[in-house]
Amino acid sequence: MAKDAKLTMDELLAAADEKPVVLGDTIEGTVLSVRKHEILIDLGARGVGMVPRREVAFGRQLNEGDSVSASVVDTEMDDGMVLLSLRKAVKDKGWDEIIAKLEASETVDITPFDANRGGLLVEYDGIRGFLPVSQLSAEHYPRVGGSDKEEILQRLNGLVGKPIRVRILDADKKTNKLIFSEKEAIKDGLVERFSKLAVGDTVKGVVTGVVDFGVFVNVEGIEGLIHISEISWERVNSPSDYVKVGDIVEAKIIAIDKDRLSLSMKQLQEDPWLNEVEQFSKGDKVEGTVTRITPFGAFVQISPAVEALVHVSELGEGSDVDPEKIFTLNERKEFKVLDVDKEGRKISLSFAGKKKSKK
Repeated sequence: MAKDAKLTMDELLAAADEKPVVLGDTIEGTVLSVRKHEILIDLGARGVGMVPRREVAFGRQLNEGDSVSASVVDTEMDDGMVLLSLRKAVKDKGWDEIIAKLEASETVDITPFDANRGGLLVEYDGIRGFLPVSQLSAEHYPRVGGSDKEEILQRLNGLVGKPIRVRILDADKKTNKLIFSEKEAIKDGLVERFSKLAVGDTVKGVVTGVVDFGVFVNVEGIEGLIHISEISWERVNSPSDYVKVGDIVEAKIIAIDKDRLSLSMKQLQEDPWLNEVEQFSKGDKVEGTVTRITPFGAFVQISPAVEALVHVSELGEGSDVDPEKIFTLNERKEFKVLDVDKEGRKISLSFAGKKKSKK
């Protein structure tokens, strides 16, 4: 009996040491009962807390006897109970963990739940965050031609629901700002990959974007660009005539920048110009198709791989000679080879039908 009384006294003394409930604090409790619209929480000597039932959907399913953490929203309501929030407690705990991971530069896995044209919407540890397009890796960056915003959004929607490894770029609890970066998460690995590459190497990659000026390629997480001039030895009017997104291509590294490779597809093939030019000599008469007309002359295709120039000075005498009045695109004409410069990859032509000056 005395022992029981002593225990009761100890309990009373312990209860007397309990700190008062403070607004905004996160406190521990035990579920007393789960009702239709509310959940009652036993807070020990601090009394009883109430959590609106609608908050349960945000967290786990609660049952009597479960231990929970909750944040104090109101220290004393009209009925004397403490109003609690499970959501706020989760967010407060989440912010603490996020700040710790930001300071430690840890990588984490996120799964976007939605997308807009600016990037991906994320929820991590109960907190909403954002992964901007600019912080996506080469593998996921939506390279599209021009400013096709709908295609960008379509490509981003394809990432919704898929896990992405990222690093926390910025976190501010006061402004509720949480920004992620996939580029930062793979940066360390990229340094190692770059160190294993050298100009002249042949690599394989997946086409991630086809634009007017070339082709973007993902080479094991490193972004590469094949400029339109490096796609083929023949004249390329549109890169989309040669590749499409998702294609696997082989290319030669012709330059290594800080975070990008410059690649060439054509340099893995023999230059047909060097073979075809052998059939032309100074003084030969050739037929060719006009491919371009400029103020300084016209370019003429005289074989599948060889394009030659007939300079404006070979079209007539005087300053009023206009190549556009002499030629039309895609017409065939007869020309004479003036010079063959193999080292400079140039052939000069004269035009048999050039105008003569009036005397």
